[in-house]
Amino acid sequence: MNYRHAFHAGNHADVLKHMILLAVLAALKRKDSPFFVLDTHAGRGRYLLGGSESQKTGEAESGIFRLFDQPALPEVLEHYLRAVQAANPVGALVAYPGSPLLAAQALREQDRLAACELQPEEASELKALFAHDKRVGVHARDGYVALHALLPPRVGEVKIARGLVLIDPPYEAQDAEYPQIIKSLRDAMERWPNACYAVWYPIKQRRSLQPFLRKAAALPAKSALLAELQIRPDDSPLRLNGSGMLLLNPPFQIEQAIAPALPALQKALGEAGASTRLEWLQMAHQR
Repeated sequence: MNYRHAFHAGNHADVLKHMILLAVLAALKRKDSPFFVLDTHAGRGRYLLGGSESQKTGEAESGIFRLFDQPALPEVLEHYLRAVQAANPVGALVAYPGSPLLAAQALREQDRLAACELQPEEASELKALFAHDKRVGVHARDGYVALHALLPPRVGEVKIARGLVLIDPPYEAQDAEYPQIIKSLRDAMERWPNACYAVWYPIKQRRSLQPFLRKAAALPAKSALLAELQIRPDDSPLRLNGSGMLLLNPPFQIEQAIAPALPALQKALGEAGASTRLEWLQMAHQR
């Protein structure tokens, strides 16, 4: 695997993904009972925006940096920006927090996070980041295998009924990734049926997504919500034109939380021909 997220940290896809991640976690925190988060492709957890990888692509400049310049954003985006700022105690935006760090910042004392990363160098950085946080377990292993091994989650002998699984693979071989995601989701839902499952996916050409979404609609989920941001028209298979999040078993009223953010993101980050999508996927059992 050659993918390194440091080249893309803080780009438009990260903004969408992490805004929705934090919205789901905020919904889970409405109840006092503990929840569990499993991040299957966690990365290193923190990325220096002045590093050579980030500067080489400059993707954060048209992502997180541009968003910080926007006035009067919807609350869900303000919440996300506060979380990014919390990962930069020096005041300036020098590092971008990945999904495991954002999730860890949102945890309460009773909540738990398992972060999986297969690449040895990235996993080592991740372990160092959470070396003193007993709520977080770092697993240097394949995230799909971890879905089978770690679910349903437990604290001691007690099962945790609520939580979130975030699946955010690199999609180096995009067509091969989708069948693995569907297979892993089906197995995970049998083991932990009440959890919310969030799958990030790239949009290069939309038609390539249709087989994946048809199979996702046949999964044993109660409901599924799609949230997408395209920063440019869907006309090139060589560029990341946009991205989406598939939320299976999403929390109550999450659509209302996300809805105002999408047009704000389109305005702040989009180019000519940008668009958004927020709609419920018709599940097979509803037909």
